[in-house]
Amino acid sequence: MVKLDNKVYESLGKKRSHRPVKIMQFGEGNFLRAFLDWIFQSLDDEGIIDAGVAIVQPMPFGRVKELADQDGLYTLRLEGIDKGKNVKSSRIIDVVEDCINPFTEYERFLSYGESEDLQIIVSNTTEAGITLDSEDTNLDECPKSYPGKLLALLKRRYEHFDGAMDKGLAIVPCELIDNNGDELKRCLLGLGNIIGLDAEFLNWIENACHFTSTLVDRIVPGYPKTEIDAIQKETGYIDNNVVKGEIFHLWVLKKEPYIQKLLPTEKSGLNIIWADNIKPYKQRKVKILNGSHTAMVPVSYLCGIDTVGETLADPVMGKYVRDLVFSEINPTIDLPQNEMVDFANSVLERYQNPYIRHELMSIALNSTTKFTERLIPTLTDYVRIRGALPEHVCFSFAGLVVFHRGLRGKEKITLNDDPKHLEFWAKIWKEFEAEKDYTALAEKALGYSAAWKMDMNTIPGMTEKVAGYLKDILEKGMKAAVKDFAG
Repeated sequence: MVKLDNKVYESLGKKRSHRPVKIMQFGEGNFLRAFLDWIFQSLDDEGIIDAGVAIVQPMPFGRVKELADQDGLYTLRLEGIDKGKNVKSSRIIDVVEDCINPFTEYERFLSYGESEDLQIIVSNTTEAGITLDSEDTNLDECPKSYPGKLLALLKRRYEHFDGAMDKGLAIVPCELIDNNGDELKRCLLGLGNIIGLDAEFLNWIENACHFTSTLVDRIVPGYPKTEIDAIQKETGYIDNNVVKGEIFHLWVLKKEPYIQKLLPTEKSGLNIIWADNIKPYKQRKVKILNGSHTAMVPVSYLCGIDTVGETLADPVMGKYVRDLVFSEINPTIDLPQNEMVDFANSVLERYQNPYIRHELMSIALNSTTKFTERLIPTLTDYVRIRGALPEHVCFSFAGLVVFHRGLRGKEKITLNDDPKHLEFWAKIWKEFEAEKDYTALAEKALGYSAAWKMDMNTIPGMTEKVAGYLKDILEKGMKAAVKDFAG
């Protein structure tokens, strides 16, 4: 069996229309390929835009080589329930025109700044990606951070076009942080000031480039490893980049006239909304869908469960997740409760999509930062509104601490997080092994303000609550502890 590439694509009766690269995408992971690239493909196929995508690998490790080996082609499988009917679809995505590893091809990456065709930057580098790294100041070699790379690209563009105000780019981040467009701009300008870049260049970023904030929503389990043999038999070719997602999709963008002209999505029929204010959409989605994902991962995984669907099907964990959503998350969102109940029920239905195997460990990527963005707002809002602790959030935090011990029974967990966070977790677990002091472990974990942006020990009763849950989990095991907790 042959590997998917341009020749195989043509042998299937397909004609590839190579398009000018108007979009640069930071991130080659499953989500962007199953969501944004699918959207761009749909817009291209309908003649709404004529744009190819250049994918940039944001980290030293990644899969742009695997994508390049297949000429940027990959198979997207969408499966789920649409209007009461079971739907399955497969298509080869051919919108990716170039794949770049800036760590080994830095000059080629920067040369895109000189492109007359380039119009749009999109990204999803996880919540940890849009951060200001004050030490990432050497633009002569590939910067470590996403803002550093983008700043270097924009600097090349500014210099090449002599600061022309009509050569600014549309910048559309999709990371799940508040006001992601504004925050990315803040990081770019802040880093530029730290480096001491020319004030006129920073003014060009401020006034010639167009930023907007967004919200994205589609469950993407990624590579269907348990089904790959059947998929290859069905398609007749090898594809190492197959990605699987659900049918449901939603992209909400804050209105920005220049970007709306480049992406006239209202003609597409896709579930894309341009809104004056995306905050209600974001709060609802991030707190309920992403928040419940992040809360369930350490608890369910340490119970020996591997997927979201199995979590909801388990009597104890299913009750745990439902109680978390309806009793603790929903009351913190300032929208009519009947709307919240309907949305929450739809999310729980999506979790039980029989066609989707969503691995808990794929959600666990950067789980420290995800807890900050997805669950701490629920924690603080609940305390403010109810004057009490949200106990499921507290229990999930204790689960997060134990998860970062790096063991599920005797099995080692492959932790995938920011190295500085992993160093912190390793340190406090080493100290616990020497002290066996649950309160001290809770205090250290809750006091990690570099991650949580606050000392959670200052929340009344939080330290004692988490220490108690840590004791239960470590002495009884997670399965027994959560069963006692959930009742």
